[in-house]
Amino acid sequence: MYVSEIPRNTYLMNWNHLLSSRRFSDKSPDITHDKNRSRFEQDYDRVIFSQPFRKLQDKTQVFPLPEDDFVHTRLTHSLEVSSVGRSLGKNAGLFVLEKYPELQEQFSTHDFGSIVASACLAHDIGNPPFGHAGEEGISSFFKSEIGRGFESKVTKEEWKDLTTFEGNAQGFRILNSPLYRGTELTFATLGAFTKYPLSSSSEKEAERKSQKKFGYYQSGQQRFAEMATAMQLVEVSDHSWCRHPLAFLVEAADDICYTIIDLEDGCRLGLISFDVYKDFLAQIIGSNFSEEKLERVPSLNEKLGIMRAMAITQLVIESSSVFQDNEQHLLNGSFDKALTHCTPSARILDDISKVSVEKIYRSRPVLEKEAGGYEVITKLMEAFCTAVYHCQFKKPQPRHKSLSRLLPQEYQLEFEKKGLSVYESLQLVTDYISSLTDRYAVSLYKIVYGL
Repeated sequence: MYVSEIPRNTYLMNWNHLLSSRRFSDKSPDITHDKNRSRFEQDYDRVIFSQPFRKLQDKTQVFPLPEDDFVHTRLTHSLEVSSVGRSLGKNAGLFVLEKYPELQEQFSTHDFGSIVASACLAHDIGNPPFGHAGEEGISSFFKSEIGRGFESKVTKEEWKDLTTFEGNAQGFRILNSPLYRGTELTFATLGAFTKYPLSSSSEKEAERKSQKKFGYYQSGQQRFAEMATAMQLVEVSDHSWCRHPLAFLVEAADDICYTIIDLEDGCRLGLISFDVYKDFLAQIIGSNFSEEKLERVPSLNEKLGIMRAMAITQLVIESSSVFQDNEQHLLNGSFDKALTHCTPSARILDDISKVSVEKIYRSRPVLEKEAGGYEVITKLMEAFCTAVYHCQFKKPQPRHKSLSRLLPQEYQLEFEKKGLSVYESLQLVTDYISSLTDRYAVSLYKIVYGL
């Protein structure tokens, strides 16, 4: 386990501020609490009933949806991550409230569980169609010959946003978008949601896990700074902060689920043998694994499910232990690694990831989905960015007007607002394309290009 010496005179973040139930729309610092339903529980409900979350049911997790078996979508993945996150959050809450009994007057273990569960539920809400291929398709459009024509019309920092689309930053944008007012969450949940608390143009430190990617665009910089200041997150450099401690639990829940469950889906589809699956998970389960008991289970699906449940339970215990051992280091920002990388099962998880890359993520169905998805997203970006730009800033042709009218009403109303910059207009197009489901993106592509 990772434990480092805490530097002397280091500023510690405070749980009272970190558990802020404030929202950006609050007019007064005096927040009225509902005794029967906390603001953190409201966060969970806000996400689960939101349109962006509902669309995750038709966004693939890894595999294109097969006809002969059920595999995970972004929606089922997010629900499972949220379930694991709630357990991790409640474990953390029990530890924190015992260590700081004065917090018990205002908070409960359920608050910690709700914050982490809500953030987990929303963690993929900014992902475009076709996963990483969709992200690359959006970014690549702006690097293409047509896309590069916009470079001189935006700032250097704004161009960085456009050419490096990031699902995490897009998620923060969605959760703070006027198009989805019902998704506005508390600062605590937004903090836990943000795994990468820095902008696209921030200087990155390679050794910090929280700076592997970025978590907000230039358009969200002011809001993030306001939130970080209110929760007194430790500032690392300009526009870069230490993670909210509960963000490590959100990351751990995601790591646990996609590592174990992608392997399970691969086994269901015949890409990974059951013996390989069983050997990996038996190593995680340890002494609680019984070959004899497993043999009594007749169904393959039940065998997979039993071992998955036992492995996830063990990983929750191990990750919770790492969190507790390093709570002080999390509060002063000196701990910046994935919790799962510091568990006794870290080596096994790494071995699973290597096999998954070779056998699952590079399998033909996945590669076909990525290749087709990349093409669809790139061409949709080209069509709609060109159309919107001409309608907003040039003399549009009939085709440009027709394409703009294909946009949903809420987007058309946004484009009617005066004073939109080129950057803001292009981000709105990106919002629309990234919000599409896989099936509708393909359908729209066929409509736009007359196929």
